[in-house]
Amino acid sequence: MSYRILILGASYGSLLGTKLIAAGHDVTLVCRDQTAALINDKGTEVRIKLRDEDDHRSFFSGDLAGTLDAKTPEEAQPQDYDLVCLAMQEPQYSHPSLRELLARVAEAKVPCMSIMNMPPLPYMKRIPGLDCSGMDGAFESPSIWEKFDPALMTLCSPDPQAFRPPEEEANVLHVGLPTNFKVTRFHNAKHDAMLAELEQGILDYRIDGKDVPVKLRVFDSLFVPFAKWAMLATGNYRCITPDGPRAIKDAVHGDPAKSKEIYGFVNDLVVKLGADPEDLVPFEKYAKAAENLLKPSSAARAVYAGAQNIERVDKLIQLVAKASGVAHPEIDATVALVDSKLAENAKAAG
Repeated sequence: MSYRILILGASYGSLLGTKLIAAGHDVTLVCRDQTAALINDKGTEVRIKLRDEDDHRSFFSGDLAGTLDAKTPEEAQPQDYDLVCLAMQEPQYSHPSLRELLARVAEAKVPCMSIMNMPPLPYMKRIPGLDCSGMDGAFESPSIWEKFDPALMTLCSPDPQAFRPPEEEANVLHVGLPTNFKVTRFHNAKHDAMLAELEQGILDYRIDGKDVPVKLRVFDSLFVPFAKWAMLATGNYRCITPDGPRAIKDAVHGDPAKSKEIYGFVNDLVVKLGADPEDLVPFEKYAKAAENLLKPSSAARAVYAGAQNIERVDKLIQLVAKASGVAHPEIDATVALVDSKLAENAKAAG
């Protein structure tokens, strides 16, 4: 069966979009008018390295089985789609045109799959026994999410790493780490059947008889996407220091004992919420991977480029810990530092 899928965000979203149209589905990317015009004129190009090849291959949207187009937020009609995917940074949804589009998504009762690092509030409300009343402070505009039905929101861990090459046009995406998207089921028979078909179609796609990396993997557990929390708290947000940005490798390996303590605290917190330890990634595996992460995180780069708002998974972890009756001084210190840096940027911007 072919599905119609609306993806909010044409940069990172074009990776998922390419995988879906390769499987024969029809995708619309929501983006700015100039980018939409470019994509509608030239399509998209996503570069992925196959396992047995030295160079990246280009996957052009016009060569694939499904169809792809692009629209502005004002043009998008969510009621015409089977699934909406949220592929922008959480603060971006505060823009008036996107706020209005999200309101239409909620009203249309279309199932949503977030591929943000930041879990939307409706997804957090799916966690049994978790009091979400004190978590608004982690979100740029928590009121955006009020009308969403938690049963229609699921979360997909954005594990593949990709970027727009600065020398290329905005319709080009380069995949640096071709790992898998990991999504939690809706626990609704109809919507889960759709996820299963999407998963299988992406799995079955071949080029020249060869497997293409970046799959969609579907899980029962609500907590599989939370495996990234410990990584973000230990590495990404700790790239932000009082003296400037540092590489993820340095954040993790500058004090390995402290990093392991922070990582363990966050994983223990997720287990306390209800996760099976098997849902999570051991510190040793992450620490090994971090040896090759030689640049500051995108959060750190944004802060030191003057951003006034970034996704605040660090603060969400702090507030979830508080709701669970625990705390960690290093998490608290990171949140306070990020708060102060963003406040400095806002003051500098006037």
